[in-house]
Amino acid sequence: MTEWNIQARAHACAACSRPFVDQEGYHTLLFDEKADFRRLDVCQACWLKQYSEGARERKGFVSYWQGVYTAPPPPVETIHKQTAESLLRQLIELNDPQYIPAGYILAVMLERKRLLKVKEQILREGQRVFIYEQPATGDVFTIADPNLKLDQLEQVQRDVAALLEHGLPPAPPVCSAAAGTDAAVVFPAPAAESAASSTPAPAEPADPVRMSG
Repeated sequence: MTEWNIQARAHACAACSRPFVDQEGYHTLLFDEKADFRRLDVCQACWLKQYSEGARERKGFVSYWQGVYTAPPPPVETIHKQTAESLLRQLIELNDPQYIPAGYILAVMLERKRLLKVKEQILREGQRVFIYEQPATGDVFTIADPNLKLDQLEQVQRDVAALLEHGLPPAPPVCSAAAGTDAAVVFPAPAAESAASSTPAPAEPADPVRMSG
């Protein structure tokens, strides 16, 4: 399974470590490192010096685009509201295979609303992968195409509508015994035995009875 991935826009050049300033142009390169994609944001000077010359194949990146850096706004109190984008982020973080079709549909919805932009389509291990960017934040989403058939599409759309309305179902509680935690039960000595002497001799400790889940 191809894992989803989000990579946020950097706040400094990956090559020279100089912080970006508001409204500064930058260059983004995406490398396919088999196990995952790696994003690299570089300033104009480093792009011209290290990356602009030569073919894409020689430099090794699979996608490239330019952007304008926007300084993050001061922190404000967030209002928790379920939207298509927040749900997509939750599904990506969850990384559960059953939600791959729903995540793909959400990405398409956000693309149609111009909240996500397709930067590249690549073929990875025989599967088409879309590389999206959120223009406001610069975050990059890699979404695998689940190759939905027409008879599957309607059910997935219903699932997405239910998730948008009700959110993700809560995770089932984890039982400590089921999680492999042993519970030790020690039975007390009989009262007659404990009262036999006011200063009883030390006895060998009894083995506890363990109840494993």
